[in-house]
Amino acid sequence: MIVEAFGKINWSLDITGLRPDGYHLLDMLMQPVSLADRMEILPASELTLSVSGPSGKGVPADEGNLALRAALLLKKTAGTRQGAAISLTKRIPVQAGMGGGSSDAAAVLNALNLLWRTGLTGADLEEMSLALGADVPFLVQGGLARSSGIGEKLVRLPCGRNYPLLVLQPEEGLSTGEVFRAWHREAPAEKPRTDLAAEALRSGSVPAFAPAFRNVLEPVSRRLNPEIQACLDALQAAGAVPALMTGSGSAVFGVFEEEAARDAAWVSLSRSFRKIWRCATQSESFRILSP
Repeated sequence: MIVEAFGKINWSLDITGLRPDGYHLLDMLMQPVSLADRMEILPASELTLSVSGPSGKGVPADEGNLALRAALLLKKTAGTRQGAAISLTKRIPVQAGMGGGSSDAAAVLNALNLLWRTGLTGADLEEMSLALGADVPFLVQGGLARSSGIGEKLVRLPCGRNYPLLVLQPEEGLSTGEVFRAWHREAPAEKPRTDLAAEALRSGSVPAFAPAFRNVLEPVSRRLNPEIQACLDALQAAGAVPALMTGSGSAVFGVFEEEAARDAAWVSLSRSFRKIWRCATQSESFRILSP
């Protein structure tokens, strides 16, 4: 089967506490976007993974890759002896905060659940996927959602429309661990108004409520990588409302009302930025293109 695994953006991100085991408690609004990795999955006697593609440099093909860990977890949970040969073409930028690895894992769970005919439900996959990372349960089913706790509490939300996006990434990525460690040393950032942001997304009035959308990690990430600020400034100058960092960075995205405005900004900014992508928000987090 051919499977597309879509990336995500954080419309908002807040840190609400710290558990005794060191996990951060989060409150996030997330939504899939049309920028996708692509996988070819074939039945096989063993589980194997190969990685290629424009964003594949340095991405491991062993158990350091969430996609292979997801496949192994499903195999163990389902008690099957079946395998699969997974060929992953990476297009979602890495160290970007766009959930590429998490999306690959969620798509593998869904695809192999069908291929192996395990009979597990979507709720079963969500529950087991929490062991893989905070973003994975959300990406198992997609949609616009508010995620809290360590990713185990999900509330699906209505969305009034999809938005054209322009994504920029600095030449250097950021380590999630480094960003969170720096956040603990910094003064508290202004928090998002998450309820108002969710209402703006429901009504399709994101530009009117742009100040409600915030990411408390953004100030820290900007200091660690000043090019993030340059990307945000460029998007705002090109007409994006709002322009935000996703996840722990380093990618940022600008929101446009119409595709024509987004495409004009892409033409202009492509002269200055090498890592630039056009995409749009959507509900699907994965898509199976062939059985």
